[in-house]
Amino acid sequence: MNSFRIYCTSILLFFSVSVFAQKASLWKEVQPGIWKTQIGNPHHISLLQAAGGHALHNALKLLPSSTFPLSKEDIKIQIIDKKIYLRFPLSQEEQVFGLGLNFQTVNQRGRILNLHVDHYGGKDNGRTHAPVPFYVSSKGYGVLIDAASYMTVYAGSNVRADAKHPAPIQDRNSDKNWDSQPPSDVLEVLIPADGVSIYVFAGPSPMQAVQRYNLFNGGGYLPPKWGLGFTQRVPTLFSQDDIIKEAKSFESHQFPLDFIGVEPGWHSASYPCTFEWDPGRFPRPKAFLDTLSRMGISANLWLNPYVSPKSSLYAGIKKYTGSHLVWNGIVPDFTMAQARNLMKAHFVKNHLDIGVGGYKIDEVDGYDNWIWPDVATFPSGTSAEQMRQIYGLMVQEMTSSWFKEKNKRTYGLIRASNAGASSLPYVIYNDYYSHKDFITALVNSSFIGVLWTPEVRASKTAEEWVRRMQSVCFSPMAMLNAWSDGTKPWSFPEVEKAVSDVANLRMQLLPYLYTTFAQYRFEGKPPFRAMNLVDGFGFKPAGTKGKVDATENPYGMSIKNDIKDQYMMGDFILVAPMFAGEKTRNVYLPEGKWYDFYTGKLVGENQKIQISPSLDKIPLFVKDGALIPMVPVHRQAPKDGQAFALEIRHYGRKAGTWKLYDDDGRTFNFEKGAHSWTEFGVKLGVNGQWEAFPKQVTSKANFGYLPDITWTFMTK
Repeated sequence: MNSFRIYCTSILLFFSVSVFAQKASLWKEVQPGIWKTQIGNPHHISLLQAAGGHALHNALKLLPSSTFPLSKEDIKIQIIDKKIYLRFPLSQEEQVFGLGLNFQTVNQRGRILNLHVDHYGGKDNGRTHAPVPFYVSSKGYGVLIDAASYMTVYAGSNVRADAKHPAPIQDRNSDKNWDSQPPSDVLEVLIPADGVSIYVFAGPSPMQAVQRYNLFNGGGYLPPKWGLGFTQRVPTLFSQDDIIKEAKSFESHQFPLDFIGVEPGWHSASYPCTFEWDPGRFPRPKAFLDTLSRMGISANLWLNPYVSPKSSLYAGIKKYTGSHLVWNGIVPDFTMAQARNLMKAHFVKNHLDIGVGGYKIDEVDGYDNWIWPDVATFPSGTSAEQMRQIYGLMVQEMTSSWFKEKNKRTYGLIRASNAGASSLPYVIYNDYYSHKDFITALVNSSFIGVLWTPEVRASKTAEEWVRRMQSVCFSPMAMLNAWSDGTKPWSFPEVEKAVSDVANLRMQLLPYLYTTFAQYRFEGKPPFRAMNLVDGFGFKPAGTKGKVDATENPYGMSIKNDIKDQYMMGDFILVAPMFAGEKTRNVYLPEGKWYDFYTGKLVGENQKIQISPSLDKIPLFVKDGALIPMVPVHRQAPKDGQAFALEIRHYGRKAGTWKLYDDDGRTFNFEKGAHSWTEFGVKLGVNGQWEAFPKQVTSKANFGYLPDITWTFMTK
């Protein structure tokens, strides 16, 4: 009898596995170049549902048409004991990027990651602020696993007995090339759930796979112009008078300042929060915000979303909260409309209606002993695990929707995010403070549709200070976080000019940077990009056959090494930050000629170079044929009716064209057509001289620029 039961159980298990394996082959093209399959019983909430994005179909149609980029027969999906086992093929030289906001590694091939929202602990183990279950292959495709679950990814780390391409058998006793980790031909994922949706994104390049992913999630976020200026976060217990004084000190130093971060002391109580103004430090909050507005400054409020018993919100929202407290505050269940509506009414009345510009949302990540435990329950039936994976997404989506209803763009900070977040107006930050690892995180953010800032808090030396300030000025948010000690940009007088210069350079580059973010919104191109997303770097250059010499070609070098300390800002500018204590560094140049940003001098092409820059400049290199639009030095983003003179720099010996984007810089009217793309170009005339066009910005396209253009040819 027992044998019969075992036999029947085996038959049922085989049947369930084979059925789901068969369903895995039923891939449906849901958007151009994007395929989906659904396995088992997906839960009532997923990552993409929490993020709330909507695919930009027309933009996706503009990308190259493509067929399904993987062998469907080599994709294996099983459900065993209410757990999902996924298997995707990997070729021998294939690299794997993405799989979360990692701080120390770029190529994830050969690693094991436990994807789990957490406060980053200094290890690339999958527990991070954005454990996005999306990977990009160097072969030019992407895979997303849309489940609000913890999951373990074996990214080519283990060899199967039934491997299609078995690893070579080696003898450690005699083979000098013996490898402790034999190469695997599969990427495998274990998900403790009985249902999941899987998406495959075609390329044909890695960049185009990332573009499809971002466009599928609503396109990248286009910040207000003031969001791309400089921000200072003030000490915790600053009053409204202290903050006004702080803003005036920036004026007296002629230092850029577009928005100011107001830390926990604005609450009448924090940890947990009331979300109501402290009457002692902020007796007249609207007058305070109006004063900042007249100074051209937006206010960004710190919060964590855990409600204090002292808040007037507490009694009404309590029934829609979880079983456990965080910082002794109740945890709203934002999967429930009732909780969202109560929070909205409170925030709109106390913040948005009087002029608050955005939020810094803290403590939605972990550690485990800070946030709710996995035994917690929530009134919607959403599990604690699911809530952990989506909470940061839900808070981002909810707060951003309030601003959009007012037709007002916002820009803020968040400590936890996940898949589908590209269209949300938040930049990730944390308390970890390794400068080099911050740059690696910036590189990795480009694969997974999130933004990251290598914020500045403190430095031991003037050299470290200026190097950190240079990096943050070439990131999605130029932020000095002085919440703890009141540090100012000019705190090291010996490098005050160098710090001022790089902040001013960011402001001069606003037309280029704003257009780069517009590309993120309309084309899905990340504004700050890993070198592995650049043609001729992340995959073999056209015409390259066989193995590539890793000592000569950037592609070959990227196979052997993580290129994690340099990146692209937009289409044309390569950023190579310096770090304290370093006098020289290597820079890996992609295909084509590259020129020094400051001088226009040729520095190399398709090669590794060594540079020894001065302390006062961050190394920047520009692609041959590039057009870089700039404006004069200015402290703040343009106001209504204000226009700047436009200079366009041309670099190199190649002709080139580029489209400059503009709109009002504040509202969502651009989504209804109130924006412009103006094409600029340089070509060689019949007399052998450069000819530039157009000579003026037309009034139809002129949101923030004076008509006349100054053309500067950097390469003589």
